[in-house]
Amino acid sequence: MEHLTFDYPAQRAVTTRAHVGVVGSGDLEVLLSPADTMAAHVVVRTSVDGYSHIWKSVLDRFFTRYDGAAQIEMNDFGATPGVVALRLAEALEEAEQGDQA
Repeated sequence: MEHLTFDYPAQRAVTTRAHVGVVGSGDLEVLLSPADTMAAHVVVRTSVDGYSHIWKSVLDRFFTRYDGAAQIEMNDFGATPGVVALRLAEALEEAEQGDQA
């Protein structure tokens, strides 16, 4: 099991929590919560070792479009990069809908 961390600058505060996905065969769980600082801090726990460069590429791309200050925990069981991007987008959508409620 590999444990990775990434940090990205942020421009706006996230105020709502979100939880999407499940840890299971080929899937990914994303937990998003407000951050204590104006930065996004991402922790990835993955069952697949040796792919940190892929994780970095997917997250770098996501954070070129997303500027929220959040704590993000990702628990992976072999998700593809497409599933990672999808789950991140779902978590963001859920958090933003919670802000509007």
